[in-house]
Amino acid sequence: MPPSPPPSFSVVFVFACLATTAFSQLSPNYYDYSCPKALSTIRSVVDAAVQKERRMGASLLRLHFHDCFVNGCDGSILLDPTSTIDSEKNANPNFQSARGFEVVDEIKQAVDEACGKPVVSCADILAVTARDSVVALGGPTWDVQLGRRDSTTASRDAANAEIPAPFFNLSQLISNFQNHGLDEKDLVVLAGGHTIGFARCVSFRDHIYNDSDINPYYAQQLKYICPKNGGDSNLSPLDPTPARFDVAYYSDLVQKKGLLHSDQELYNGGSTDALVKQYSYDTTSFYKDFANSMIKMGNIQPLTGNQGEIRVNCRKLN
Repeated sequence: MPPSPPPSFSVVFVFACLATTAFSQLSPNYYDYSCPKALSTIRSVVDAAVQKERRMGASLLRLHFHDCFVNGCDGSILLDPTSTIDSEKNANPNFQSARGFEVVDEIKQAVDEACGKPVVSCADILAVTARDSVVALGGPTWDVQLGRRDSTTASRDAANAEIPAPFFNLSQLISNFQNHGLDEKDLVVLAGGHTIGFARCVSFRDHIYNDSDINPYYAQQLKYICPKNGGDSNLSPLDPTPARFDVAYYSDLVQKKGLLHSDQELYNGGSTDALVKQYSYDTTSFYKDFANSMIKMGNIQPLTGNQGEIRVNCRKLN
């Protein structure tokens, strides 16, 4: 008779089982039978949209982030305001900055035509679109877990409270990510999504005028784009290669050239410095870890089974 495993093994095993049950209903093969053309259809629309406007890749990736951080990855960010829906589109982190909704509409229409009926959820479309956007801009790929259903509610208040702000310090960022089941490594890795795209002047003005943890020459350059008054919507790239998914974001942080206060906090004498430094020269590790953290983030509180619905139109309830 084999010896019993030590108690620690049992505890770890039970914990591992509990950790996986939350998203065990999700599967990369979820649509293989109900709509085998789903993923290729999504990819073709994303590729065309990113080819037309390179910035769109970052915008579509950001929609998935901002969806998952508010009551889980449930497509709630896509709902337009109504008398009963307090739309997350009007929350501070999204208002006049979240974009790409028309591309999602286009994807939904194309997928429903390919499937012959509404089979693919808007929440799953966001998850796949995020992956395909990263790939279209030269980044890594991963198997997206699928089978999420769409929420029937949205919360502007939750979006204001849960989406990390550009003025957060490191401890606030760590705490925010922990509240979503993500650790310090996930924070540094997922922040790397800022290797593509742009930010508005209103989100980095305080950093360039008031912070000391910024390269003075870089700050001076940014002041031409972002005056002390006005120009709130003026754009600056988050790193020097905003249409290429690379490690330039981390190299910039090491040189004190983070565009947002929250970016530079990741390399400012704290516990995340070593990982930022590693990613600044180790593309392979960053790509592998980014893929893993995106899968982990995509598993935040999905609606499955009979929960929620499969929206016919991503902007409104059925």
